[in-house]
Amino acid sequence: MQTDKNNKNVSIYEASEFWDEHDFGEFDDVEETYEIQFSLKKKKYVGIDQDLYDCIKNKARELQKPEEALINEWLSEKAGM
Repeated sequence: MQTDKNNKNVSIYEASEFWDEHDFGEFDDVEETYEIQFSLKKKKYVGIDQDLYDCIKNKARELQKPEEALINEWLSEKAGM
């Protein structure tokens, strides 16, 4: 991984490798810090038959939606949410 301070285009693997070999204390010139908060929703993954997934995938493509969004929409309607 390049050590250029302005390089923000690194993969998670490159960043992981970099921080495995370096410590934040090595960077005396860091002046800015940010507090970041995430609001992540828990997700549960379930298996579905391949044929059913293929049908959903085709329908999602037809509707120009991601498969996950279409499945969530359908299940929310069915569950009365």
